Amino acid sequence: MRHFGHLAADLRGELFHREPQEFTADSPAQTLATALGATLYSPATRTHLADDVLKQAGRGVVSMVLCLEDSIDDRDVPAGEANLVRQFADLAARPGVEHALPLLFIRVRTPGQITDLVGRLGSAARLLSGFVLPKFTEESGVPFLEALTRAEAACGRRLFAMPVLESPELLHLESRVETLYGISRTVDKYRDRVLALRLGVTDFCSSYALRRAPAMTAYDVQIVASVIADVVNVLGRADGSGFTVTGPVWEYFRHSERMFKPQLRQSPFTPEAEDLRESLIEHDMDGLLREVELDRANGLQGKTCIHPSHVPVVNALNVVTHEEYSDAADILHVDRSGGGVLRSAYTNKMNEVKPHRAWAERTVRRAEVFGVARADIGFVDLLAAGLPAS
Repeated sequence: MRHFGHLAADLRGELFHREPQEFTADSPAQTLATALGATLYSPATRTHLADDVLKQAGRGVVSMVLCLEDSIDDRDVPAGEANLVRQFADLAARPGVEHALPLLFIRVRTPGQITDLVGRLGSAARLLSGFVLPKFTEESGVPFLEALTRAEAACGRRLFAMPVLESPELLHLESRVETLYGISRTVDKYRDRVLALRLGVTDFCSSYALRRAPAMTAYDVQIVASVIADVVNVLGRADGSGFTVTGPVWEYFRHSERMFKPQLRQSPFTPEAEDLRESLIEHDMDGLLREVELDRANGLQGKTCIHPSHVPVVNALNVVTHEEYSDAADILHVDRSGGGVLRSAYTNKMNEVKPHRAWAERTVRRAEVFGVARADIGFVDLLAAGLPAS
């Protein structure tokens, strides 16, 4: 699989200075964590889930979570489990399906579901990349990770965990620090199995009866922004001790009455692309675009998505610009011990070798899986190309 692999080769050649590289479910964890991009969630109860997975893969989705937790009613959990087993068996029976699938994860409710489902999946477990672990703390997380270890041994396949950080203890000021350090101790112990940490911002808002409007981002809700900052501070460090932390879900996908002006400027859009701009605004995507940019500025990578229309937006904004790649390459070509300051090739900024090196290394990793746009290609071109045909 690879990002933008659903586009024709000649179109990719027009868009990219360096095309996204292929990867598989067996690629190194660091590659997969960066490549998650827009992770699309789907209820595990969907009747035609196998077909849905392949359809979304054909539209550019490279990671999906099949959810047995908050997206389905408590009473539907047994039916959801049975449906997952049927749908994985359906996928496993299709010739060559491994090369057509995205990375597949199951979001469970309890540790016992992990071992139970892997046993029920049988040989179809080879299509599974791991599990999403809800409301993760040190106390609740250890049983989940122990169950994952047992399931991995039982099926003989590497399985990753993606803990969701969403518990009230993490949000509440009096318990936040100890909860964070407990999570840090737990995920560090199981570092080889933790692919990424996901933020459950909807649950954070729920603890205070809040819901952000489509004209606002998670960073406009100060109590949420503060916990995101603390999570990145403790768990997202670039010194080798940190993990990939993914961006929060964007909840909106249909037009609602606006109180504020659209946030999407006209200047990036050519006259021919004005219809695209209007469509993004109509579907509340201008807020999503802003939040993705703020995610990256605050140390987050990738994003949880609950609607297919969000995927091309998130992935287009993850492509490395030609200017970013030029700066990163210049920084990394300088001897690590030498330091110093360089004028950027675009002559609009300074590149300070030592302080900017970690950013450059992360940018090059992102370039490997999302590609580098040509100098004259912007996110509007990438988004327009990546949108499914209507």
